[in-house]
Amino acid sequence: MVEKTKKPAKPRAKKKKPEASPTQVAKGQVRVQQVRSGIGHAETYRRTLRALGFRHHQQELIVNDSPSVRGMLFKVRHLVRVTEEA
Repeated sequence: MVEKTKKPAKPRAKKKKPEASPTQVAKGQVRVQQVRSGIGHAETYRRTLRALGFRHHQQELIVNDSPSVRGMLFKVRHLVRVTEEA
C-alpha cells in the first residue's frame, strides 16, 4: 500500500486590518462611534452609516470635519456618538 504524504500548508496572506485609532485626533477631524445598529431603521440611515465608513456596530472612526460630514452625523445622530473633537 502506498503511503500518502501531506504537502506542507502554504502560509496564507493575512488581511491587513485598519490601524487602531490614534489616541489624539488631529485638528479638523472628529472621532465618531456607532452606538446603535442600523437594523430596523430606514435604508437612508444605513446608507449614511456606510458612507461615513462604518462597517460594524460599536466601531470607532476618525473622520474629517466638514459641513457634509456634519450633515451626515446630524442625520444619524441617534445611532452615533461624537466622542472627541479637535
